[in-house]
Amino acid sequence: MHENQSSSHSDLPLTSLAPNSRVVAAGRPARTEDAGVNTPIDLNSTYIAPGQVGYGRYGNQTWSALEEAISSLEGGETLVYASGMAAISAMLSILPKGAVIVASRNGYTGTMALLKKAQDSGMAEVRYVDIADTQEVLQEIKGAMLLWIESPTNPALEVADLPTIIAAAKSINVGVAVDNTFATPMVQQPLELGADVVIHSLTKYISGHSDVILGSISTRDSALYGRLSDVRKLAGAIPGPFECWIALRGIRTLGLRMERAQSNALELARRLESHPAIERVRYPGLPNDPHHATAASFMKGFGAVVSFEVKGGPEAADRVCQASRLVAFATSLGGVESLWERRHRWSAESPTIPTNLVRLSVGIEDVEDLWRDIDQALQMPSRE
Repeated sequence: MHENQSSSHSDLPLTSLAPNSRVVAAGRPARTEDAGVNTPIDLNSTYIAPGQVGYGRYGNQTWSALEEAISSLEGGETLVYASGMAAISAMLSILPKGAVIVASRNGYTGTMALLKKAQDSGMAEVRYVDIADTQEVLQEIKGAMLLWIESPTNPALEVADLPTIIAAAKSINVGVAVDNTFATPMVQQPLELGADVVIHSLTKYISGHSDVILGSISTRDSALYGRLSDVRKLAGAIPGPFECWIALRGIRTLGLRMERAQSNALELARRLESHPAIERVRYPGLPNDPHHATAASFMKGFGAVVSFEVKGGPEAADRVCQASRLVAFATSLGGVESLWERRHRWSAESPTIPTNLVRLSVGIEDVEDLWRDIDQALQMPSRE
């Protein structure tokens, strides 16, 4: 079986379905008598010859099922990798030495560390920009090979004008990669806007249960797909079939989870805006957020991450995070449970991020329970 060969044999074309239906229907086995409705976990490293798989590092039916499900949402062929960082590394590895990369000055710390390493070693020239400043981006992409977009950014929640900057980059033959982890394909589909690749940390919203580490790349460029597939084969950053099965189970509820989490996020952001312990709330769903108009112009939602700055500095922000009872004090996002942390507790966080900024990944709990917990935690610094 070809690595991305569809494992679904239904006569119903997935493209005719709404996204909430695709995540349920895609990646299913053939509907034959007494067949299971779920793709099995393929725990084989070795396959009988002759055949299209050849060896367990080249293909696996559980990978293929997950890849089909993601492809049905993003609209391109998908490769699943052992982690989000493996997917990011694979993409950057195919660039020639000295390539000029334009990237947001704020973004996921792993990506920022990898770009810095490439810059420091002379493997690439990185031009950092305010990804929400369209004119700055348009100026800096001149002569670049790749525009690396994270939008909304982690954890500043800046929103790029994707339709404008993707079109501009492609008009001058600059490649475009979009990390779509925060938004998910339920909110935006960068390939539809002309991007070359879309990258996900599947660990986050797509899997959705904080129990697996995986990554993916989707593209409509068959030649690029082949190069990235070779990187996966030769570098060995292959996903485990059990992990893929877990992610495939998780993706089935992506639509419902995102709907609830985004609803919760908007309500919490509204309440945080008027809380006396908060200096600033960052959430593009708020009408007065500087990125609201851009996000509303093309996104189908505003995501489920809210960042806010706590009065009293980093020490006060730390006490808030440690005082929660329902919201977990932990690093990650996109799970069914709400998580928060002060991002600058990590030394690798961008210096442009305020030291008192807390990133809140909003889950699917009851919003009133969440607010009671957040409110009591925010009152903790004043009781010290």
